[in-house]
Amino acid sequence: MPAAVTVADHPLVRDKVARLRHRDTPTPQFRTLVYEIAQSLFYDATRDLRLKEVTVPTPLADCPGFALADKVGLVPVLRAGLGMAAAMHDALPEACVWHLGLYRDHATLKPVTYYNKLPATHGLDVGIVTDPTPATGGSAIAALDILKKAGVPRLRFVGLIAAPEGVAALQAAHPDVPVFLAAIDSHLNEIGYIVPGLGDAGDRQFGTT
Repeated sequence: MPAAVTVADHPLVRDKVARLRHRDTPTPQFRTLVYEIAQSLFYDATRDLRLKEVTVPTPLADCPGFALADKVGLVPVLRAGLGMAAAMHDALPEACVWHLGLYRDHATLKPVTYYNKLPATHGLDVGIVTDPTPATGGSAIAALDILKKAGVPRLRFVGLIAAPEGVAALQAAHPDVPVFLAAIDSHLNEIGYIVPGLGDAGDRQFGTT
């Protein structure tokens, strides 16, 4: 049985997703919305991180507490995943960030890797791949393939708006990887774009439309 697909249903997230989709949302506001939605999804995606017990000296007395025991890596798929990874990095500054460059060949709709700077040794416990709009799922699958080959033991995928075709492909290729999303849309159109979607997430984040 495939790992769970979690679609955020918080009212604030749903409000932000609607504003993210709007064709007239300007680039600065679009980036802010990507950041805010991604950070909310990050808390869901890291709910099962392991903890260790610590003692915290407060101004009045020592207090039992917890600290993260897992080493986390954030893996944005360039370039669209960068805004999501920035939000997560702000929430967990100790996380390391690996960059993977993947683009979709518009003729074949298959992913092409053009940049990979993953270290030979990493020591990660959890890797989180970020890609705002998994359409066919090809880039997400390729990124997870790379991380599995690198020996990252526990993986997550976090996106914003996905096509059902992409989710199905991702689950078929990596049934052990939990998926966290803000929405699942109707379908892919004939050129591989999510409908209704939000357009090109990279162009809209970086003002290159």
